Amino acid sequence: MIEGISQRLLDQTHPLRIHLLGVAGSGMSGIAALLLEMGHDVSGSDRVTSGEIERLQGLGLKFSSPHSGAAVSGVDAVVYSSAIKPDNVALVEARRTEVPCLRRAECLAAILHTRKGVLVSGTHGKTTTSAMCAHVLNNAGATVSHYVGAEIPVLGANAHWDGGSEYLVAEGDESDGTLDLYRPAYAVVLNIEEEHLDYYQGLQQIVGVFRTLLEQTSGKVIYCREDSAAYELCSQYEGGLSYGWNDADYTAVDVVEGRGVISFTVFRRGEEMGRVELGIPGRHNVLNALAAIALADDLQVDFSCVTRALSSFAGAKRRFESVYLSPRFHVIDDYGHHPTEITATLQTARSLEPNRIVALFQPHRYSRTERLAAEFGKALQGADLVFVTGIYAASENPIEGISGMTILEAVEQHGSTKCVYHADLSTVHHIVGNALKAGDLLLTLGAGNVHEAGKRISADLQLVDLLKGEFAESDIEIKLYESMRRHTTMLVGGPAQFWIEPRTFSAFAGAVNFFKERGVPVRVVGRGSNLLVRDGGIRGAVIHPSKGEFGELGVSGNLLAAGAGVRFKKVASFAEDAGLGDFAWMEGIPGNVGGGLRMNAGAMGWETFDQVVSVTFLDQDGEIRTRTREEIEAQYRNVPELHQSYALSAVFRGEVSSRDEIREKMVESKSHRRQSQPLAASAGCIFKNPEGIGAGKLIDEMGLKGRSVGMAEVSHEHGNFIVNRGKADAEDVLQLIEEIRLEAKDQRGINLETEIQIVGEDRAVF
Repeated sequence: MIEGISQRLLDQTHPLRIHLLGVAGSGMSGIAALLLEMGHDVSGSDRVTSGEIERLQGLGLKFSSPHSGAAVSGVDAVVYSSAIKPDNVALVEARRTEVPCLRRAECLAAILHTRKGVLVSGTHGKTTTSAMCAHVLNNAGATVSHYVGAEIPVLGANAHWDGGSEYLVAEGDESDGTLDLYRPAYAVVLNIEEEHLDYYQGLQQIVGVFRTLLEQTSGKVIYCREDSAAYELCSQYEGGLSYGWNDADYTAVDVVEGRGVISFTVFRRGEEMGRVELGIPGRHNVLNALAAIALADDLQVDFSCVTRALSSFAGAKRRFESVYLSPRFHVIDDYGHHPTEITATLQTARSLEPNRIVALFQPHRYSRTERLAAEFGKALQGADLVFVTGIYAASENPIEGISGMTILEAVEQHGSTKCVYHADLSTVHHIVGNALKAGDLLLTLGAGNVHEAGKRISADLQLVDLLKGEFAESDIEIKLYESMRRHTTMLVGGPAQFWIEPRTFSAFAGAVNFFKERGVPVRVVGRGSNLLVRDGGIRGAVIHPSKGEFGELGVSGNLLAAGAGVRFKKVASFAEDAGLGDFAWMEGIPGNVGGGLRMNAGAMGWETFDQVVSVTFLDQDGEIRTRTREEIEAQYRNVPELHQSYALSAVFRGEVSSRDEIREKMVESKSHRRQSQPLAASAGCIFKNPEGIGAGKLIDEMGLKGRSVGMAEVSHEHGNFIVNRGKADAEDVLQLIEEIRLEAKDQRGINLETEIQIVGEDRAVF
């Protein structure tokens, strides 16, 4: 069938109508590009579209979604990817109507047989090496056709057909045994290892497929001397060209690694050819470059053309691709999903000399994880900190007992590298981003969709770096995805997208203005004592003023000045030491000055604004202002002025009192708090007191003390408190609040209103 199709593909007087199933995949989109540029009438279908599909539509592709039987009506051939199931509606219809159906590799083989083919094969490194070969030959003066398994910036696209070219450079996939379809002029063998064990039974079966390829190669075999399996097989073929570090036809010596580049001197059978500076890092890429050099030299390409091409080679998408780079952080994405690839990638990352390498690894396929777990555990020792997600299954069914935890256990067994398992890829960027420190290199690894996490982190790091650049190091601390469990007294809640701790009033004002100018929501959080954060976290910036100017305390006469970040408990203690009375009630308030001002917090008959003399705040226009008590409207648990403005500090008035009198009131306040409030983690009073009855008494009378949802429970000590008895989620607390409200409505006809602030997202949206 392949030879017949090859002849028809070259007949430009009778273009074929060809439909591609799974056309949005990287391999199939390349086939579509080749067929379109050859002049054929090409259509394709898939579940999703992409930027590449839009480009191909510009070339003439007729795209449809989803798959349908109608799409294959009247076509001359159907080409389908390995991801297409046998019961696909379009494939079933094509076979019913006896339309010729070809696998992707069969179509590629048919196209390859129309030219002198250069087939690049191996367990890993194929995409980079085939792209290098095509780039080198293109720079020799005549454009060659190419087919590569990823987007290649220097080539312009992952596939291109040049009708006048003599050669076609293609990447050959060994994953499904289809290497035996090809009959190239040149076969490049990079390595042969145990891989794709969902298809193969072991290494010998893999070697057998490569042997068939070599026996069908009409010209030279180019192979890596450093790979034992490749050497053992390929050295049997007369006229083969080897490359490696030593004892090979083409060798590299005097290798010098720089930051992002690597240089070396090339020798051909002991004769120096010249110096090469490669545009991508990594010793493994030196070997890949030697393969391209051997091919070009055998085709009599001038070595100066080769060196120019290699110096400008920028690599392939998702092959050690720099996603984000700043003086503080570097994020790199790599497709590596085999232990050998991961080892090489981590070695290359280490050559960039980061403070730490933080690796986020997404295992690919259950069978690979099961068979190569120990090797993964050893390879990942090259990182300083490892995060592992759930397994990207591809087309496999799960294997009992095999998960991302399998990798974690292997890492812990084979070294001291710290490893963290988080199954959910949609939220793993939260824990990874929060762990990053200045000077870190984050490396996302895997053949699935792990790169999405790296892109999310990179986008937010860009804002972090921009903000950090506006202040002195000591003025502000910034973190990504800080868990609000650490910053609320209820100990629940998802992460804050941007966590900001300013040390000065000017840094606070600058941060607020920075985010508002960019349309990023801003929220100020103190100790989090009257706050319930939903499990999805808080989108935008959360500013936590607690240190520096915000933590200052001072007394002048009977006036006490306190920064917004000072805890009320500390204010009471400071006032006691200074001999100022009227502050003892604050000892029982779990929050800080900023939060107390905003909600006019109170206890034991006192309210915050009973003692306020003045408040300094940042207003809506970004100006820092001070207003007296008389200029500020303060209501019960509500200060409208501070809804849109941010309190920075306040001055309170007390009365000079004897230490014994102050001590007596402090003891009374502590005793009252211990008797009336639970010691377990809580957010304070949940509900406002309805008219005529305290909320706590109402809940007690309804018999709801001890009611629980998950680890959230109505306190036995005070009915208006919900306590966290362990690792409760915000959803547990919210469900319990709703149950109480329904009971109050049903039993007493009372609509309970929450006193605590409930903020954030139900699920992760950032």
